[in-house]
Amino acid sequence: MNRRTALRRLLYIAGGTLLLPACYRQSGKETIALTHLVIDEEQENLLAELVETIIPASDTPGGKELLLHLFVLKMVDDCHNPEDQEAFITGLSSFASLAREQEGQDFIKMDANKRIAFLESLKEIENEEVKRFYGITKRRTIQGFTNSKYVMTDLKKYELVPGRYNGYFKMT
Repeated sequence: MNRRTALRRLLYIAGGTLLLPACYRQSGKETIALTHLVIDEEQENLLAELVETIIPASDTPGGKELLLHLFVLKMVDDCHNPEDQEAFITGLSSFASLAREQEGQDFIKMDANKRIAFLESLKEIENEEVKRFYGITKRRTIQGFTNSKYVMTDLKKYELVPGRYNGYFKMT
């Protein structure tokens, strides 16, 4: 065995040991580390689809592409009081069961028009848990979108104060 073959095999083994933990993601665990909320993978996927429905992808990136569902989870985990966190978790499970009960299928499996119609029908329901959950999610999704790197760098062109000088502006 020559030295080049030995080094090549050693690099293959080292690369394999570095990549091996990434292959064993425990299914059912959340993507982001949370201290107060306990969310499983199914609930995280539901929240991702809800965020994508609120801010759909078009010529701009959507909510799922900007990872706004993780922003919502982190904000609820860090910035809301324990009552809001509990309402968020119970509202998330109530939202999933309400969608299944009203539409006959899971929210994730609905097409975009059915999702929008279902979200518009939430105004008339009397379930306060779902309304509170949807309100928190919508508010934090919009906050995350307006504070995202995409909006701040590509969409919004910032001019320093006092702005540019226009010498031809007529004073009346």
